[in-house]
Amino acid sequence: MPFTTTLPDTAGLAERATAALEACGAARLPDDGGAPGRARTPITGEELFRLDFGTAKTTEQAVTAADEAFRRVWRDTPAPVRGQLVRRLGELLREHKQDLADLVTIEAGKIRSEAAGEVQEMIDVCDFAVGLSRQLYGRTMPSERPGHRLMETWHPLGVVGVITAFNFPVAVWSWNTAIALVCGNTVVWKPSDTTPLTALACDALLRRAAADTGAPEGLHRVVLGGREVGEHLVDDPRVALVSATGSVAMGRAVGPRVSARLGRCLLELGGNNAAVVAPSADLDLVVRGSVFAAAGTAGQRCTSLRRLIVHEDVAEEVTERLAGAYRQLRERIGDPFDDGTLVGPLISERGHGAMQDALDRARAEGGTVVTGGGRVGEDAAPGAYYVEPALVRMPGQTPVVEEETFAPILYVMTYRTFEEAVELHNGVPQGLSSALFTRDQAEAERFVSAAGSDCGIVNVNIGTSGAEIGGAFGGEKETGGGRESGSDSWKAYMRRATNTVNYGGGLPLAQGVEFL
Repeated sequence: MPFTTTLPDTAGLAERATAALEACGAARLPDDGGAPGRARTPITGEELFRLDFGTAKTTEQAVTAADEAFRRVWRDTPAPVRGQLVRRLGELLREHKQDLADLVTIEAGKIRSEAAGEVQEMIDVCDFAVGLSRQLYGRTMPSERPGHRLMETWHPLGVVGVITAFNFPVAVWSWNTAIALVCGNTVVWKPSDTTPLTALACDALLRRAAADTGAPEGLHRVVLGGREVGEHLVDDPRVALVSATGSVAMGRAVGPRVSARLGRCLLELGGNNAAVVAPSADLDLVVRGSVFAAAGTAGQRCTSLRRLIVHEDVAEEVTERLAGAYRQLRERIGDPFDDGTLVGPLISERGHGAMQDALDRARAEGGTVVTGGGRVGEDAAPGAYYVEPALVRMPGQTPVVEEETFAPILYVMTYRTFEEAVELHNGVPQGLSSALFTRDQAEAERFVSAAGSDCGIVNVNIGTSGAEIGGAFGGEKETGGGRESGSDSWKAYMRRATNTVNYGGGLPLAQGVEFL
């Protein structure tokens, strides 16, 4: 298929990125001897800027500054006062929503509406965190001893190390940072080395918010860089909590190292998400929900739909309708700044290679590519990787289907009984997001019960993508078990103390013990 959009030139993108950074108040990091890094754009595949990346030394300095700010001021600042910092950050995010969205599109390749939606997520979580700053509730329990009060209180941990991935370069940082700050922690952030500009802009806005509200210097630091920076955060005993988003392989490396020093981990790792389509399902909902979940962000979300488990009575119709929708997507692949675009680029050549390898394996394992999978736009941008989302019929859940490929591939399989569908659904190592399309209330209740989906996110009649910030986000099994953003996920950023206060004058012992 011909590439139907004209891409912007790299110089124009660099100019647009510079304007957005300047509007947010960001400056280049000083040259401190760090290894040189680069900011590139997947839109054209070319380099935008050279940047100074951090080292173990600069990470050490950032942790020291954050630890000092925590101990000197921030942990003793009343939580509602800490909330004012996050309130101001939310105001600045509203003011600079378009600037940040431009940077997300330039660095991550997201289409305009998705980029703006990601920044809106940041604003929403700031609103949530401001309210939370007055709701860090403990409990009072009845004591068995007369004249005693038994209660729980919650206290900040210290420095929180945040390691984020390219696909949500700002939202995941805000989930962690807004909550960590109102809980009384300080933050050191290592963003993906493919999205440094968004990190510089966010850091600049938070610095402005801190200056406007009188918050201490050092409570937030961003350190650009690669593995060396991440390893220092993982190993530094002053980093009380490491919140890391990335691959399962990354989580397997991070978890044991943090545990070895008895630190805390919050891991958000891979997803291999499935939707079950029952014979009673509204097929219009199925198509709309599945296409967005599978092709949105070019299939590069941790919640992207990768497996569609369809009842055999409706499998042919569902496949045919999806194939038609996918063929329409071909005309809407290209420049993510174009309002008509629905599918932007993959982040890199590596992502494209992984997609082609997976499609080759699917064919070898008996699958049939119904439509899509090819690269488009090579002539317009040789260094960029635009692909047609692929729809693949599989004979069952073969080995390639059980793995997560971070690209727009949707595998379609069939089932006969609801029990078989649930078994297929749960028969992968990952456990992030799930969905069921049905009009049968009993099936819906069974799917969200303990015997149904084993994922952290379980939906009915919506797709696997698009979580709201009010609910805790995260998954089970190889997804890591972490929870971020809403509900009571704030407890991951605090430590609990059980307090007994004796106001009665006597000293009775618990359980009736007598001593002296």
